[in-house]
Amino acid sequence: MVLLELRNIEKHFGGVTALRSGNLAVAAGEVHLLLGENGAGKSTLMKIVAGIVQRDGGQMLWNGQEVFLRTPAEAAAIGIAMVNQESLLAPHMTVAENIFLGREERSPLGWVNRRAITEKARRLIEQYQFPLDAEWRVDKLSPAGRQMVEICRAIQHGSSLLIFDEPTSSLSDTETQQVFRIVRDLKARQMGIIYITHRMDELRAIGDRVTVLRDGGTVHTGNLADIPTDQLIRHMVGREVAQIYEREHLQPGAAALEVRGVSVVKSKLKDISLTLRKGEITGMAGLIGAGRTELCRAIFGIDRIDAGEVLVHGEAMKIRTPRDAVKAGIALVTEDRQISGLALRLPIGANVTMANTERISRFGFLDLAAQNRLSAELGQKMRLKAASPAQLAGTLSGGNQQKVVIAKWLFREAGIFLFDEPTRGIDIGAKAEVFELMSELARAGAAILMVSSELPELMHVADRILVMRQGRISGELARGCTQEQIMKLAVMEAAA
Repeated sequence: MVLLELRNIEKHFGGVTALRSGNLAVAAGEVHLLLGENGAGKSTLMKIVAGIVQRDGGQMLWNGQEVFLRTPAEAAAIGIAMVNQESLLAPHMTVAENIFLGREERSPLGWVNRRAITEKARRLIEQYQFPLDAEWRVDKLSPAGRQMVEICRAIQHGSSLLIFDEPTSSLSDTETQQVFRIVRDLKARQMGIIYITHRMDELRAIGDRVTVLRDGGTVHTGNLADIPTDQLIRHMVGREVAQIYEREHLQPGAAALEVRGVSVVKSKLKDISLTLRKGEITGMAGLIGAGRTELCRAIFGIDRIDAGEVLVHGEAMKIRTPRDAVKAGIALVTEDRQISGLALRLPIGANVTMANTERISRFGFLDLAAQNRLSAELGQKMRLKAASPAQLAGTLSGGNQQKVVIAKWLFREAGIFLFDEPTRGIDIGAKAEVFELMSELARAGAAILMVSSELPELMHVADRILVMRQGRISGELARGCTQEQIMKLAVMEAAA
């Protein structure tokens, strides 16, 4: 039975066409994958289904009847819910309170019956075998735990169609498998699932049918088993998969950054030593919690170094704050670009120039014309998809937001780049563009550290790979190594 059918959906934002012919059909008991580059229209299409935005044209049929949803409440009322990539829960409340938020049982005097909702939440959790406790506070949960709470909310509200938006982008492998188990269980209970992902390795593990969007229109739909992955990628980005990782490997130059015997008590880093050379992309692998992000934070001056030293171009530097790191020519492209990489409510121009405002200041005042001109030039160089430098950073797709973060450091003329999970949450086409930007930086003489949980990316892009385990570097591998070699170093005892 077809639950949802979308026919030629259109949506315009001002003069920008976000959707021109969005078509999709989802049946009960089906996991339907929705693929496409950032900016292809996936999120807009799903926001229309969830009642967050309204369509400008086309038809939306629910159980064969046309509907026009104006609010998420209207979508919830007919059985549609969206599990967002970023949790929208109340962190100070319990699991049970979040599940029943807005639909609490109350006494005749209006008091919330917490005992009743806790018991109902406990029964729901047991029914679906979620690893949760109804009385746990949400702020103590892992990202996977918070997503499970959102799923419980949707189920409790009687949803028959669930939309998952990049549910595993920030999860460990174990947490990802938990989400997969839940999705399969919901499918077995005849719920319809729309599953958005950029992780190509997830497709075969979870999907039944697939729809691909490109430039606001549906370019392919069909059974997942009938189409190979490289053909899916061609539908998404219009080029061969081999071109995604294509880069020129250069002969490295002199040492740009040296870390000698660095230890950080707070993050349990122990005796870290490494060298980043000009013109080289050094990869860094390791399991979640190995200390990769913590090392980037220490080098950038966010966390205090308790022992050891950092040298920039052979000179020992006292990096106590990020300001010191920026002055030394070090840039950090964080894994959480929306929180610490960008000011989402500011224009693109302000974001690009914020790390080097003195370059566009005159007598203590910002030269806004220069800001717009220079940021537009950088945006054009980086193939940024945006209306103008005045567009708010928060309205950009994930891949374009990442380009703005990189542009910020290019504007600062940094020479040492720490990329922490640079392709997290962006599509395969945007990944290719980020890799090309990194290659251009290396060709220009920059030294790059690339932290990534995506081993195929590291193996194709990096010139060599360092592996971390439990706060130490457990080994180094040359280009051409295998995933098995990387994982062996990631799980073995660190080298003495």
